[in-house]
Amino acid sequence: MPLAPAVNAWFAVNRRDLPWRADGFGAWGILVSEVMLQQTPVVRVIPRLTAWLERWPTPASLAASSPGDAVRAWERLGYPRRALNLHAAAVAITARHGGVVPRDVASLLALPGIGDYTARAVAAFAYGDRHPVVDTNVRRVIARAVNGAAQAGPASTKRDLAAMDTLLPLDPVEARLFNAAAMELGAVVCTARAPRCDVCPIAGDCRWRAASYPPYEGVKAAVQAKFEGSDRQVRGLIMAKLRASDIPVTADEIATVWPDAVQRERALAGLLADGLIASTDDGFTLPE
Repeated sequence: MPLAPAVNAWFAVNRRDLPWRADGFGAWGILVSEVMLQQTPVVRVIPRLTAWLERWPTPASLAASSPGDAVRAWERLGYPRRALNLHAAAVAITARHGGVVPRDVASLLALPGIGDYTARAVAAFAYGDRHPVVDTNVRRVIARAVNGAAQAGPASTKRDLAAMDTLLPLDPVEARLFNAAAMELGAVVCTARAPRCDVCPIAGDCRWRAASYPPYEGVKAAVQAKFEGSDRQVRGLIMAKLRASDIPVTADEIATVWPDAVQRERALAGLLADGLIASTDDGFTLPE
Protein backbone atom coordinates (compact mmCIF):
# COMPACT_ATOMS: atom_id res chain seq x y z
CA MET A 1 0.00 0.00 0.00
CA PRO A 2 1.73 3.26 -1.13
CA LEU A 3 1.02 5.53 1.82
CA ALA A 4 4.15 7.67 1.68
CA PRO A 5 3.20 10.16 -1.09
CA ALA A 6 -0.04 11.25 0.57
CA VAL A 7 1.38 11.26 4.10
CA ASN A 8 4.51 13.17 3.06
CA ALA A 9 2.44 15.77 1.20
CA TRP A 10 0.22 16.23 4.24
CA PHE A 11 3.28 16.53 6.50
CA ALA A 12 4.83 19.22 4.32
CA VAL A 13 1.85 21.46 5.05
CA ASN A 14 0.85 20.40 8.57
CA ARG A 15 4.07 19.54 10.39
CA ARG A 16 4.61 21.07 13.80
CA ASP A 17 7.52 23.47 14.20
CA LEU A 18 9.69 21.47 16.60
CA PRO A 19 13.33 22.28 17.47
CA TRP A 20 14.77 18.95 16.37
CA ARG A 21 13.26 19.38 12.89
CA ALA A 22 15.23 22.57 12.23
CA ASP A 23 17.95 22.46 9.58
CA GLY A 24 21.36 21.92 11.11
CA PHE A 25 20.05 20.82 14.48
CA GLY A 26 22.80 18.22 14.61
CA ALA A 27 23.16 14.58 15.59
CA TRP A 28 23.90 15.29 19.25
CA GLY A 29 20.79 17.43 19.61
CA ILE A 30 18.68 14.77 17.93
CA LEU A 31 20.11 12.06 20.17
CA VAL A 32 19.35 14.11 23.29
CA SER A 33 15.85 14.95 22.06
CA GLU A 34 15.02 11.33 21.26
CA VAL A 35 16.09 10.20 24.73
CA MET A 36 14.11 12.99 26.38
CA LEU A 37 11.01 12.24 24.31
CA GLN A 38 10.82 8.67 25.59
CA GLN A 39 7.68 8.60 27.76
CA THR A 40 7.62 12.42 28.07
CA PRO A 41 5.28 14.83 26.22
CA VAL A 42 6.76 17.23 23.66
CA VAL A 43 5.64 20.32 25.55
CA ARG A 44 7.67 19.31 28.61
CA VAL A 45 10.74 18.31 26.60
CA ILE A 46 11.29 21.52 24.59
CA PRO A 47 12.37 23.88 27.42
CA ARG A 48 14.52 21.21 29.08
CA LEU A 49 16.13 20.30 25.74
CA THR A 50 16.96 23.93 25.04
CA ALA A 51 18.56 24.39 28.46
CA TRP A 52 20.46 21.09 28.18
CA LEU A 53 21.99 21.91 24.79
CA GLU A 54 22.91 25.43 25.90
CA ARG A 55 24.84 23.91 28.78
CA TRP A 56 26.18 20.87 26.96
CA PRO A 57 26.29 21.59 23.20
CA THR A 58 28.54 18.58 22.50
CA PRO A 59 28.98 15.07 23.88
CA ALA A 60 32.44 16.06 25.17
CA SER A 61 31.01 18.93 27.23
CA LEU A 62 28.56 16.59 28.94
CA ALA A 63 31.21 13.91 29.42
CA ALA A 64 33.35 16.48 31.27
CA SER A 65 30.57 17.01 33.81
CA SER A 66 29.56 14.57 36.53
CA PRO A 67 26.64 12.14 36.26
CA GLY A 68 25.11 14.03 39.16
CA ASP A 69 25.11 17.24 37.12
CA ALA A 70 23.17 15.42 34.39
CA VAL A 71 20.64 14.08 36.87
CA ARG A 72 20.18 17.52 38.45
CA ALA A 73 19.67 19.16 35.03
CA TRP A 74 17.11 16.52 34.15
CA GLU A 75 14.85 18.07 36.79
CA ARG A 76 11.27 16.74 36.53
CA LEU A 77 11.29 15.06 33.12
CA GLY A 78 10.76 11.70 34.83
CA TYR A 79 12.61 8.40 34.52
CA PRO A 80 15.95 10.04 35.49
CA ARG A 81 17.86 6.90 34.56
CA ARG A 82 17.73 8.42 31.08
CA ALA A 83 19.99 11.24 32.29
CA LEU A 84 22.59 8.73 33.45
CA ASN A 85 22.31 6.91 30.11
CA LEU A 86 22.86 10.15 28.20
CA HIS A 87 25.91 10.95 30.31
CA ALA A 88 27.34 7.45 29.78
CA ALA A 89 26.63 7.71 26.04
CA ALA A 90 28.42 11.07 25.92
CA VAL A 91 31.46 9.55 27.65
CA ALA A 92 31.47 6.66 25.15
CA ILE A 93 31.05 8.97 22.14
CA THR A 94 33.93 11.12 23.35
CA ALA A 95 36.20 8.15 24.03
CA ARG A 96 35.34 5.92 21.06
CA HIS A 97 34.24 8.31 18.33
CA GLY A 98 36.24 11.48 18.84
CA GLY A 99 33.23 13.32 20.24
CA VAL A 100 31.12 12.79 17.11
CA VAL A 101 27.82 10.90 17.35
CA PRO A 102 28.32 7.79 15.18
CA ARG A 103 26.30 7.32 12.02
CA ASP A 104 25.86 3.57 11.68
CA VAL A 105 23.18 1.77 13.63
CA ALA A 106 25.53 -0.87 15.05
CA SER A 107 27.77 1.77 16.64
CA LEU A 108 24.77 3.65 17.97
CA LEU A 109 23.35 0.47 19.51
CA ALA A 110 26.69 -0.10 21.23
CA LEU A 111 26.30 3.15 23.18
CA PRO A 112 24.98 2.85 26.76
CA GLY A 113 21.21 3.13 27.01
CA ILE A 114 20.59 3.39 23.25
CA GLY A 115 18.02 0.94 21.90
CA ASP A 116 16.62 -0.01 18.50
CA TYR A 117 14.31 2.96 18.16
CA THR A 118 16.78 5.65 19.21
CA ALA A 119 19.64 4.24 17.13
CA ARG A 120 17.55 4.22 13.96
CA ALA A 121 16.01 7.61 14.71
CA VAL A 122 19.47 9.20 14.95
CA ALA A 123 20.71 7.45 11.80
CA ALA A 124 17.60 8.48 9.86
CA PHE A 125 16.89 11.98 11.16
CA ALA A 126 20.43 13.21 11.84
CA TYR A 127 22.23 11.58 8.92
CA GLY A 128 19.43 10.96 6.41
CA ASP A 129 20.10 7.24 6.03
CA ARG A 130 17.25 4.97 5.01
CA HIS A 131 16.12 3.07 8.10
CA PRO A 132 12.60 2.29 9.31
CA VAL A 133 11.87 4.19 12.52
CA VAL A 134 8.96 2.85 14.55
CA ASP A 135 7.40 4.35 17.65
CA THR A 136 3.96 3.88 19.21
CA ASN A 137 2.38 6.36 16.83
CA VAL A 138 3.78 4.65 13.74
CA ARG A 139 2.65 1.26 14.98
CA ARG A 140 -0.89 2.57 15.39
CA VAL A 141 -0.97 4.09 11.88
CA ILE A 142 0.21 0.82 10.35
CA ALA A 143 -2.19 -1.24 12.44
CA ARG A 144 -5.17 0.78 11.26
CA ALA A 145 -4.32 1.74 7.71
CA VAL A 146 -2.62 -1.49 6.63
CA ASN A 147 -3.92 -4.20 8.97
CA GLY A 148 -7.44 -2.90 9.64
CA ALA A 149 -7.02 -3.17 13.41
CA ALA A 150 -7.87 -0.56 16.03
CA GLN A 151 -4.62 -1.14 17.90
CA ALA A 152 -1.21 -2.50 17.07
CA GLY A 153 -1.09 -5.20 19.73
CA PRO A 154 2.10 -6.29 21.52
CA ALA A 155 5.28 -4.76 20.13
CA SER A 156 7.76 -6.85 18.16
CA THR A 157 10.92 -5.09 16.99
CA LYS A 158 11.54 -7.47 14.11
CA ARG A 159 7.93 -7.48 12.90
CA ASP A 160 7.40 -3.74 13.40
CA LEU A 161 10.58 -2.76 11.57
CA ALA A 162 9.73 -5.09 8.67
CA ALA A 163 6.22 -3.63 8.41
CA MET A 164 7.55 -0.08 8.25
CA ASP A 165 10.31 -1.03 5.83
CA THR A 166 7.76 -2.25 3.29
CA LEU A 167 6.12 1.21 3.36
CA LEU A 168 9.35 3.21 3.31
CA PRO A 169 10.27 4.89 0.00
CA LEU A 170 13.54 3.76 -1.55
CA ASP A 171 14.76 7.34 -1.87
CA PRO A 172 16.54 8.25 1.41
CA VAL A 173 15.17 11.80 1.42
CA GLU A 174 11.58 10.62 1.00
CA ALA A 175 12.18 7.80 3.50
CA ARG A 176 13.44 10.24 6.15
CA LEU A 177 10.41 12.42 5.51
CA PHE A 178 7.99 9.50 5.75
CA ASN A 179 9.46 8.33 9.05
CA ALA A 180 8.74 11.75 10.56
CA ALA A 181 5.42 12.14 8.76
CA ALA A 182 4.03 8.81 9.95
CA MET A 183 4.93 9.70 13.53
CA GLU A 184 3.27 13.08 13.18
CA LEU A 185 0.15 11.53 11.69
CA GLY A 186 -0.17 9.14 14.63
CA ALA A 187 0.52 11.89 17.15
CA VAL A 188 -1.98 14.50 15.95
CA VAL A 189 -4.52 12.78 13.65
CA CYS A 190 -4.55 9.00 14.06
CA THR A 191 -4.60 9.30 17.83
CA ALA A 192 -5.33 6.44 20.19
CA ARG A 193 -8.66 7.62 21.62
CA ALA A 194 -10.16 10.12 19.19
CA PRO A 195 -8.78 9.71 15.67
CA ARG A 196 -9.56 12.64 13.37
CA CYS A 197 -10.39 10.62 10.28
CA ASP A 198 -12.07 13.61 8.65
CA VAL A 199 -8.67 15.29 8.13
CA CYS A 200 -6.55 12.17 7.61
CA PRO A 201 -4.68 12.18 4.27
CA ILE A 202 -5.03 8.40 3.90
CA ALA A 203 -8.60 7.98 5.11
CA GLY A 204 -9.61 6.66 1.70
CA ASP A 205 -7.03 3.87 1.92
CA CYS A 206 -7.46 3.03 5.61
CA ARG A 207 -8.59 -0.58 6.04
CA TRP A 208 -9.80 0.02 9.60
CA ARG A 209 -12.10 2.79 8.38
CA ALA A 210 -13.24 0.70 5.40
CA ALA A 211 -14.20 -2.09 7.81
CA SER A 212 -16.33 0.37 9.86
CA TYR A 213 -13.86 0.64 12.74
CA PRO A 214 -14.00 -2.84 14.29
CA PRO A 215 -12.91 -2.86 17.96
CA TYR A 216 -9.60 -4.34 18.96
CA GLU A 217 -9.89 -7.95 20.14
CA GLY A 218 -6.25 -8.86 20.68
CA VAL A 219 -4.02 -8.79 23.75
CA LYS A 220 -4.26 -5.43 25.51
CA ALA A 221 -1.20 -3.55 26.61
CA ALA A 222 -0.53 -3.43 30.33
CA VAL A 223 -1.97 -0.39 32.08
CA GLN A 224 0.63 1.67 33.89
CA ALA A 225 0.21 1.67 37.65
CA LYS A 226 -1.19 4.80 39.29
CA PHE A 227 1.53 7.35 40.08
CA GLU A 228 0.01 8.77 43.25
CA GLY A 229 1.26 6.78 46.23
CA SER A 230 3.55 4.62 44.11
CA ASP A 231 7.25 3.88 44.57
CA ARG A 232 7.83 6.10 41.51
CA GLN A 233 6.36 9.04 43.39
CA VAL A 234 8.52 8.37 46.43
CA ARG A 235 11.64 8.03 44.26
CA GLY A 236 10.79 11.34 42.63
CA LEU A 237 10.40 13.08 45.98
CA ILE A 238 13.76 11.77 47.18
CA MET A 239 15.43 12.83 43.93
CA ALA A 240 13.90 16.31 44.21
CA LYS A 241 15.31 16.63 47.72
CA LEU A 242 18.80 15.75 46.52
CA ARG A 243 18.64 17.95 43.41
CA ALA A 244 17.78 20.94 45.61
CA SER A 245 20.81 20.48 47.87
CA ASP A 246 24.51 21.12 47.25
CA ILE A 247 25.48 19.12 50.33
CA PRO A 248 24.65 15.55 51.41
CA VAL A 249 21.06 15.04 52.52
CA THR A 250 20.77 13.14 55.77
CA ALA A 251 18.58 10.12 56.37
CA ASP A 252 16.51 12.21 58.79
CA GLU A 253 15.88 14.80 56.08
CA ILE A 254 14.85 12.10 53.60
CA ALA A 255 12.47 10.70 56.20
CA THR A 256 10.44 13.92 55.91
CA VAL A 257 9.53 13.36 52.25
CA TRP A 258 7.31 10.29 52.81
CA PRO A 259 5.64 8.88 55.95
CA ASP A 260 5.73 5.16 55.07
CA ALA A 261 9.17 4.03 56.22
CA VAL A 262 9.04 0.65 54.45
CA GLN A 263 8.12 2.19 51.10
CA ARG A 264 10.60 5.02 51.58
CA GLU A 265 13.46 2.60 52.27
CA ARG A 266 12.46 0.48 49.28
CA ALA A 267 12.55 3.54 47.03
CA LEU A 268 15.89 4.63 48.50
CA ALA A 269 17.39 1.17 47.95
CA GLY A 270 16.16 1.19 44.35
CA LEU A 271 17.73 4.58 43.64
CA LEU A 272 21.04 3.39 45.10
CA ALA A 273 20.93 0.20 43.02
CA ASP A 274 20.19 2.19 39.86
CA GLY A 275 23.14 4.51 40.49
CA LEU A 276 20.90 7.56 40.62
CA ILE A 277 22.07 8.51 44.10
CA ALA A 278 25.16 7.76 46.15
CA SER A 279 25.63 7.07 49.85
CA THR A 280 28.29 8.98 51.83
CA ASP A 281 29.28 9.18 55.47
CA ASP A 282 27.17 12.32 55.76
CA GLY A 283 24.06 11.12 53.92
CA PHE A 284 23.03 10.87 50.30
CA THR A 285 24.04 12.83 47.20
CA LEU A 286 23.64 12.72 43.46
CA PRO A 287 26.36 10.60 41.79
CA GLU A 288 29.75 12.22 41.27
